[in-house]
Amino acid sequence: MSQPRISVIIPAHNEAGAIALVLAEIPQGLVHEVIVVDNNSSDDTGAIARANGATVLREPRPGYGYACLAGMAHAFGRDKSEWPDLVVFLDGDHSDFPEQMPELLAPLLRGEADLVIGSRALGEREKGSLLPQQRFGNWLAARLLNLRYGGKVTDLGPFRAVTTPALQAIGMEDKTYGWTVEMQVKAARLGLRTVEVPVRYRKRIGTSKVSGTVKGTIGAGYKILWTIFKYW
Repeated sequence: MSQPRISVIIPAHNEAGAIALVLAEIPQGLVHEVIVVDNNSSDDTGAIARANGATVLREPRPGYGYACLAGMAHAFGRDKSEWPDLVVFLDGDHSDFPEQMPELLAPLLRGEADLVIGSRALGEREKGSLLPQQRFGNWLAARLLNLRYGGKVTDLGPFRAVTTPALQAIGMEDKTYGWTVEMQVKAARLGLRTVEVPVRYRKRIGTSKVSGTVKGTIGAGYKILWTIFKYW
């Protein structure tokens, strides 16, 4: 694939303290458009992202999936000749390392994969970056996916890249916590080529809206397991 059009979608809820750093670390000249979806923020996330060169969308409905779907609707809501060839999903809390994007994209550019997951389990993790409940949840979900589909999944990491044909075929629907696992389950069901690339991970800026609260942890765990068994 020569000179592909690459769009980056970043869902962001109250990430005013992190979003400028995230945008600054995306490799210059690599992507065609960076789309930050301001997911019902009550701070200056959107204004800061816009000032740092991102296309900013406002999604008032809270939910990770809602934000990602809004970014996709923008990316594909134009003439097909202007659609991206590849789409990267990246968190807005500065826990991922955007400079690793070329590593994530490499299997797609070589034509070796349809979906690439940045695996925090295979990469280097800063102490305390993944809370015990996150590590256990990822381990359990990965074991279930491997049991059902015979793969070697290690993580449900949010930092991922996918070709447009694969993303269109998957038909994403989840509005909240089940977004990442839905993509991986449906990709497996469709027989898409999914590979993992080790990525680094660090403590996020601010408190997680999911793993940082009991309600968020329980809600995310339930939704991830529900999504796996829904397609079982």
